[in-house]
Amino acid sequence: MKNFSRCLIFIVLVISGSAQADGMTLADIARLQSVGQVEISPDGRHIAYTVSVPRDLEKEDDGPAWRELHVLGPDGESVEFIGGAVNIGSIAWRPGHDVITFLARRGEDDHSQLHGIALGGGEARKLAELDGGVAGYSFSPDGKRVALIGTDPDSDELGALRERGFDQVVFEEDLSERELFIVELETPDAEPSVIEVEGSVQAVRWSPDGERLALAVTPRQLVDDTLMFKRIRIIDAEGAELARVDNPGKLGDFRWSPDGEHLAMIATTQVNDPREGRLIVTDRDGDGWTHLMAGIEGHIWGIDWADNGDIVYLIHEGVESRIGRIEVDGDNDRTLLQQDGLIVARISVSQRGPIAFAARRSEHSSEVFLLDPGGGEVERMTRTNPWLEGMELARQSVFEYEAADGLALQGLLVWPLDYREGQRYPLILAAHGGPEAHYSNGWLTSYNLPAQHAAAQGYFMFYPNYRGSTGRGVEFTLSSQGRPAKEEFSDLVDGIDALIAAGLVDADRVGITGGSYGGYASAWAATYYSERFAAAVMNVGLSDKIAMFGTSDIPQELYLVHYRTWPWENWELFREASPIYYADQAQTPILILHGDADPRVHPTQSMILYRFLKLQENPPPLRLVLYPGEGHGNRRAASRWDYSLRLMRWMDHYLNGEGGDPPPHAIEYGLDGETG
Repeated sequence: MKNFSRCLIFIVLVISGSAQADGMTLADIARLQSVGQVEISPDGRHIAYTVSVPRDLEKEDDGPAWRELHVLGPDGESVEFIGGAVNIGSIAWRPGHDVITFLARRGEDDHSQLHGIALGGGEARKLAELDGGVAGYSFSPDGKRVALIGTDPDSDELGALRERGFDQVVFEEDLSERELFIVELETPDAEPSVIEVEGSVQAVRWSPDGERLALAVTPRQLVDDTLMFKRIRIIDAEGAELARVDNPGKLGDFRWSPDGEHLAMIATTQVNDPREGRLIVTDRDGDGWTHLMAGIEGHIWGIDWADNGDIVYLIHEGVESRIGRIEVDGDNDRTLLQQDGLIVARISVSQRGPIAFAARRSEHSSEVFLLDPGGGEVERMTRTNPWLEGMELARQSVFEYEAADGLALQGLLVWPLDYREGQRYPLILAAHGGPEAHYSNGWLTSYNLPAQHAAAQGYFMFYPNYRGSTGRGVEFTLSSQGRPAKEEFSDLVDGIDALIAAGLVDADRVGITGGSYGGYASAWAATYYSERFAAAVMNVGLSDKIAMFGTSDIPQELYLVHYRTWPWENWELFREASPIYYADQAQTPILILHGDADPRVHPTQSMILYRFLKLQENPPPLRLVLYPGEGHGNRRAASRWDYSLRLMRWMDHYLNGEGGDPPPHAIEYGLDGETG
């Protein structure tokens, strides 16, 4: 069994008030900012980007993080264009104008509308609006027209009825489909014209020749449809359908070539592929499909076009990432950038050649970088959290091991800050969701997976990519389908055994946490594998596979890319893969956390696990915490802060503390001396 670790960085985490080590506190984690979208100007001289800024609960009302607009100039200096209590999204550059465009609610807007701000400064102004708000947009190549995606608002009559209490919802029938509109921007007071499209429009791209628009369309505005049945339709500006691209399965980003003769897309070649990650090229009429880079053991994460007609792509391979460039016919594939530990999330290519991208390393969250594709030089352009650079950091390394059946697996290991050779430490295993997701060798700390905090407290924290994860190619992602909770979860235990065999981990002090499918893994660990885990924290997780099918908003995805069978075709498979089926053998202390408005994994999944465990003759220590208004993961600053504190207190109590009964349910938040 192989186990090799490449030292990359040092990370430190500290819980508030801890005296174990210097470094980051949970409060530091709560204030971490990060770069989101990055868009380079066509001439390559300016980079517009968004920054996520968490709310300061001691000074601001609770809510999700703000999103600010910043711009980097040719001198490398960054300017905050629109900051403060704002939520900027979908940034772009208006063709033919030195104007940055974005979607936001500003002033008296009831919904997000299309705004623009001149590169030279001044106030942002509204460019176009829809009564029901703008959900997406694309400019004509001359910048004189814009295609908008939006929904019609309730009629005055229906609005009046809702105000009188008639606010019933007709499940999956009373839907607001997304429509396509075109606005003439240089005609004063021009009204949006509706373009008739069959289905619900999810995305739009105007072709560079101005003659065509490529649309991503779903049959209905259902989450399941947007995940599994998104298809490309090509129309003219009057709405006449010119072509169809009936791609099977999931569809990601798609973009026109500079000459408008080709369309590149991130898609799948089979309906059962759980993650769009193939690079597909078709001609302007949707014909002549070409699957570029067939057989790659990775997943395409982003695409753009170079000015000469080459495709620039971002690929995630294993725990690393790479930027490459390939000709439209698949020839001359070459790497532009690959650095171990530099994890690229988004790319934006200018007409002049420079490539801007957002990336993270294990010592910092997402930042803006600039790549010269000719010379291969890379420069980090922003330092969003400058206070991080003076902190002591704990070691992070790649950990490779073999599963029981010989399959080679990878994960990331964050070491205790005060690690001493020959000493064994407690472990927190972080199981990712999906399972069509993966961990990369970059920044790993978040409110629900506080690696730095755990390291400063003397824990190992392990992030394994079990079978079914992305980043290893299609065959690897398909390997767990139809076998829920079998080899995919034994991969987690095999990783723990490898760490124990390496002399690193104390087998009696192993905890697990994760959200969604990672929450499912945590519930499985606390029931089926109860003898192996001393603590578990389950977040928005699954416990009853049969009920999950009936209450989730993604039943088609569950069938097509997870289980490959319906419950009524194999009741036993679903029953035996449900943690509640093993409630009578559970002894692992488990903290269960869930948003009470979760549409993906209904909160009853947590409630039924809690109840089944509570009713046992000798129930394990357990607690259920529900977050009002939160969905599939917490967005508000207060519920994130509460989550972080509860997670680490549970692990400290059962892996490093006295154990026994759960700690008190009240939390000391440290906000002006208040206690919850």
